[in-house]
Amino acid sequence: MKIGELARTTGVSPRLLRYYEEQGLLVSHRVGTGHRRYAADAPTVVGHIRTLLAAGLPTSVIRGVLPCVTGAGPRLHECVVGVLRDQLRGVDERIGALRQTRAALADLLATAEQHHDTDQDVDQDTPDQRQTAPVVRSVA
Repeated sequence: MKIGELARTTGVSPRLLRYYEEQGLLVSHRVGTGHRRYAADAPTVVGHIRTLLAAGLPTSVIRGVLPCVTGAGPRLHECVVGVLRDQLRGVDERIGALRQTRAALADLLATAEQHHDTDQDVDQDTPDQRQTAPVVRSVA
């Protein structure tokens, strides 16, 4: 199968198919003219690659687990379970870190909004009612 045909069949651009090949995920053979030819199962392999990418796996990990993925399903063999478990643990850790980051950001926003509301209340007062904070200058 030529690269254009594989691209049409899978919906993946020829450039991306060449990238998969460079990453060791997809195999092609060169014919006498130098054109790439892919095996009949290449659309299935590309589907596996896309499924694994959609699950957040980097191409370096996909290269290692791809032999453990078969069928149109795809069907995952036992040899992939440990890798998937490790990847899921990493995702959970990143989610935890993002939750902490979100909480810190939400606290900062609440503080900023509270000060903004206080500043607006002061602006609505008459000049005689306003309290000004002392100016602090650093002495160096």
